[in-house]
Amino acid sequence: MLDISYLAHAPAARQWHHINIKHHHGIVIPLFSLHSAQSYGIGEFTDLIPLIDWCLSVGFDIIQLLPLNDTGHGTSPYSALSAFALNPIYLGLASLPHVHEHTPLEEELRAIPKFSYTPKVEYARVHEHKERFLRHYYQYAGPQVLKSQEYHQFIKEAEHWLKGYAVFKILKNRYHGSNWESWPEAERKGSPELIDRIAEEEAEQFQWYCLIQFLCDQQMRAAKIYASEKHFCLMGDIPILIDRDSADVWQYPSLFDLSYSAGAPPDMYSEEGQNWGFPTYHWDVQTKDNFQWWRHRLQWATRYYHIYRIDHIVGFFRIWSIPPGMKGKDGHFIPADESLWIDQGQRLMLMMLDACDMLPIGEDLGVVPPEVRACLRSLGICGTRVMRWERKWKEEGQHFILPHDYPLDSMTTVSTHDSETVQQWWQMRPDEAQAFARFKGWSYSPQLSREHHREILWDSHHTSSLFHVNLLSEYLVLIPGLTWPNLEDERINVPGIFSSNNWTYRLRPSLEELAHQESLRHSIQELIK
Repeated sequence: MLDISYLAHAPAARQWHHINIKHHHGIVIPLFSLHSAQSYGIGEFTDLIPLIDWCLSVGFDIIQLLPLNDTGHGTSPYSALSAFALNPIYLGLASLPHVHEHTPLEEELRAIPKFSYTPKVEYARVHEHKERFLRHYYQYAGPQVLKSQEYHQFIKEAEHWLKGYAVFKILKNRYHGSNWESWPEAERKGSPELIDRIAEEEAEQFQWYCLIQFLCDQQMRAAKIYASEKHFCLMGDIPILIDRDSADVWQYPSLFDLSYSAGAPPDMYSEEGQNWGFPTYHWDVQTKDNFQWWRHRLQWATRYYHIYRIDHIVGFFRIWSIPPGMKGKDGHFIPADESLWIDQGQRLMLMMLDACDMLPIGEDLGVVPPEVRACLRSLGICGTRVMRWERKWKEEGQHFILPHDYPLDSMTTVSTHDSETVQQWWQMRPDEAQAFARFKGWSYSPQLSREHHREILWDSHHTSSLFHVNLLSEYLVLIPGLTWPNLEDERINVPGIFSSNNWTYRLRPSLEELAHQESLRHSIQELIK
C-alpha cells in the first residue's frame, strides 16, 4: 500500500491538488440513461444539476459519465464524429436561452412526446423530434443568440476545432451520412482551403452547427460550474481512439495510421480477439508538433470535467493493431519491441499530465503487463479494480484479494458499463459466484440476496482505494421496484457484438422519483459510513 504523501509529490501532484487526496465516493451513469420531468426521451445536460444535488444528499462527491461527444445517429458513445464536439441529443430543450419568449416554441415543446418511460432509449424518435425543434429554435431565437457576447467568445475559444467539425457535418449531410472516404476526391481531405470555401458557401448551415455546439457547451459548462461550487467532481471519459469516420481523421489524416485498426488479442472472453475498427496513431508524427491535437483535446475537456477516465490506458504503451480485412486474432502489438512499451507510455502519460489539470484515472483492465501498472503508480495515476476480477490469478486457488489490500492509488467498482451487473454475474457465471461466496464465508445460493448484494457494495466503499465508484443501478437493486423486472434490461453494453440493446439502458426511476426515495438515501448513507 502506498503512503498518501507519495501522491503529493508524484508527477500527477498538480492534478491531485485540485480534487484533494482523500476517499471519494460516487456513481457511474451514462447521461443517456437519465430522465426527468424536463427531459425529452433521453438524459440531458441540464439533468446533471438535480443529479448532483441527489448525490450530495446521500454523501457522494463524484459522478462518472461515459463520453458525451457527437456520435451523429450512432448510439455508441465510444464511436464519435469528433473528439471535441458535444452530442446535441443531450441538449436540454426547456432550458435553451430565449425559448420561452416565443409562443410557437413553447407550444412545440408541450407537443413533443416525452418517450421517457420505456426500458430502452429510442434514439431515432428522440433525434427526429429534437432536431425538428432545434431547427425551429434557430429560426426564432437564433438571431438573439448569435448576437450575444457569449456566443462570439465561444467561437473564438473553439477556433481550433469548430470550423472543421461544422464543415465536416455539412458535407456528411450533403452525402447522406456516408463515410468521408466515399466522398468526391476533392472533398476527402479537410484542407484549410476546402473548409474556408464550404463555410462561406454554406454560411447558414455552418452557423447552425456552430450555434448548436455553443448551446451544448453552455449547458455542460453550467453543470461543471455548479459541481465546482458544491466541491463536487464530474468525471469524464476520454476514449483512447477516435472513429475513422470523424472530423478529426478527415482533417488531420497524417496523425492517424489508417493502415491498421485497433482491437484486442484473444482472451478468456473472446477466442477470436476483437477488431474495433478505429485507426491507431502515428505517434512519431504527433511528436513533431508536441502532440497538439491531444493537448487541445484534453484542454477542451477541462471545460466540462474535473477528472477523466483514460479508456484502454495500456493502449498508449502498446496497441493491438490489425491489418485490413483481418480478424482480431490476426493482429500484433505496435511497437513490436516490448522494450519500447514503457518509454512510449510514460512519455505519453507525462504529456497528458502536462496538458491539463484534470486528474486521470486509468482503465487498466484485462491483460496488462505488470510494468505498465508500475509505471502508472510511479506517475501517481490511479488504476481500476473490479472486485470480482481482483484475484491472485497466478497462485493456486486463485483466491480473491482482500479489500484492504487494494492499492491506494486505484478506483474500486463492483461492475462496469461493459460488464454484467452484479446480479447478472451471479446468475450467469455460477463458478465465479461460488468462489466468491466461499471467499465471503457465505452459503452459495443461485440467487444473490439483497443482504449479500448490500455487503458487496459495503465492501466496495471500504477498500483501501481512494475512489469508490459504482453504477447507479447497483444501488437501486437494494430497493424493490427501482430496477427493471428483467435483469438483461439493466445491462448497458455487451462488448464485441452488435446489438440494438447496447447503449439504450434507461434508469427505471426518474430523477424526481429518485429524490423522494428516502429508503435508498438511507441505505447508501449507511454503505459509505
